[in-house]
Amino acid sequence: MALNLPVSGEKMGAARLSVVSNTLITLLKLVVGVWTGSVAILSEAVHSATDLLAALIAFFAVRVSDTPPDPQHPYGHGKLESVSGAAEALLIFGAGIYIIVAAVQALVGGHETRSLGWGIGVMAATAVANTLVARHLFAVARRTDSLALLADAHHLSVDVWTSLGVMAGLAAVKLTGIAVFDPLAALVVAVFVLRTAWGLTHDALHPLVDAVLPEDEVRAVEQILTHDTRVLSFHKLRTRKSGSQRHIDVHIQVNDDLSLRDAHALTEELEDRMRETLPNVEVVIHTEPYEEERRHHEEIPH
Repeated sequence: MALNLPVSGEKMGAARLSVVSNTLITLLKLVVGVWTGSVAILSEAVHSATDLLAALIAFFAVRVSDTPPDPQHPYGHGKLESVSGAAEALLIFGAGIYIIVAAVQALVGGHETRSLGWGIGVMAATAVANTLVARHLFAVARRTDSLALLADAHHLSVDVWTSLGVMAGLAAVKLTGIAVFDPLAALVVAVFVLRTAWGLTHDALHPLVDAVLPEDEVRAVEQILTHDTRVLSFHKLRTRKSGSQRHIDVHIQVNDDLSLRDAHALTEELEDRMRETLPNVEVVIHTEPYEEERRHHEEIPH
């Protein structure tokens, strides 16, 4: 029996907060970047713009992924969170490449910066704001098991470090008068951006290809089956994840003389234990007579 969860108000609230904060930060960086002429700040504005698009994608994914299964989607909509994460990773890859091109052009052609004090102040303020929002998103993502919010939180965490890097580059320009520190800071931003995109791509693709649940979760399921003396053997244990929803199916073998009623009661008990052990899990158990199944396999030619 599937565990149908309503759309989480906490997840939606976190997704909205991310959209609002990213919108304000992107606009602020864009205005200050144009005003100061800093390639690094403009690169940060591009980075934040991708964060905004990622936040919008996450908002949509969170809104849809927790809706109950329907006739067209009997396994639910959880994989939209993984699709969201993959789309966000592609956006971040694009931003990283754009930042590299802009920084290289500035290094080759040269450029001038001005009013760097404002730029340093904006970078510091946005780093603080993104730190607070990212911490909130991480906390909600852990409580709700949301891949979309987790990806969004990672975006903002990278934005914190890149903002600090740009701030250091602008400070170096202000102190030394050497303008090359500005595009060099932009290149540092690009490295962080591409590194994050790579990690997010891996995390997003893992559920999309129906990879098994983490080892500790699979082990917990195996222990439930092993510790029940009525389960003589089990095989064909398969696990996967779709958004925050876990799916488990397994074949168990029981005493041939066990009545249908008792076999049904056993499967219900095992399913309940798995639901108590793992959050958001749907379990399907196929019951087989032990001796009959053993004879069946012996008769099959190898």
